[in-house]
Amino acid sequence: MRVRVRFTVPEVDPAELGGATAVVIDVLRATSTVTAALAAGARGIYPVASTEEALRLVQSLGRDDTLLCGERKGARIEGYDLGNSPGEFTPELVDGKRVVMDTTNGTPALLAVAEADRVVATCFANIAATAAALHDAADVLVVCAGSEDAFALEDAVCAGALVSALGGPGRHAFDDGARAAYVLASRWRVDPEFLAGTSAGQGLIGLGLEADVRWCAQRDVVDLVPEMRDRVVVVGGG
Repeated sequence: MRVRVRFTVPEVDPAELGGATAVVIDVLRATSTVTAALAAGARGIYPVASTEEALRLVQSLGRDDTLLCGERKGARIEGYDLGNSPGEFTPELVDGKRVVMDTTNGTPALLAVAEADRVVATCFANIAATAAALHDAADVLVVCAGSEDAFALEDAVCAGALVSALGGPGRHAFDDGARAAYVLASRWRVDPEFLAGTSAGQGLIGLGLEADVRWCAQRDVVDLVPEMRDRVVVVGGG
């Protein structure tokens, strides 16, 4: 297995997507929320790149069984049904529903790698399930959503946790990014305090979203892998 890590979306060369399994990480919070929503029974997540696209799509899909969620600068977009907090996505609200998702970093990252052979999403909550789902992948490209095209420590550490779960540098062909992520993951103990100390974590706490930080710090509490098929994220297979 070849494993490469890109710490921001602009680092991704479209030419490297062919033949690759792309793994998108946005710990705070899009891939955490996608994971939570699917675990709560959402039928599918529709990532979009703009509010305009979100509004058009939700009207096309039909309002009866479609929810609109998303954020800008961490706060729920005015007029949307939900924000981007994992805890909002309860079975009572999302079971059987389609969810149009519009976020600052995570949904653009998913769309940026849509041409990969396979696209999955991970976070701390489903690292073990993701590693298991990648057992037969020949070429893995881990893409951190980052923060507005800049490095985000929590995403890099999560990438390193996945690298470690895949078996570490001695087992597979890792590029320098994968090796660096592995070292970062060995340096930091992931808990709410760690996430609260990151730039994104501090921003969420400033918005009164401490519960999101706690949810996103959980390790391996969800046994499923979100997978994007035809630009819809659903529960993937192994």
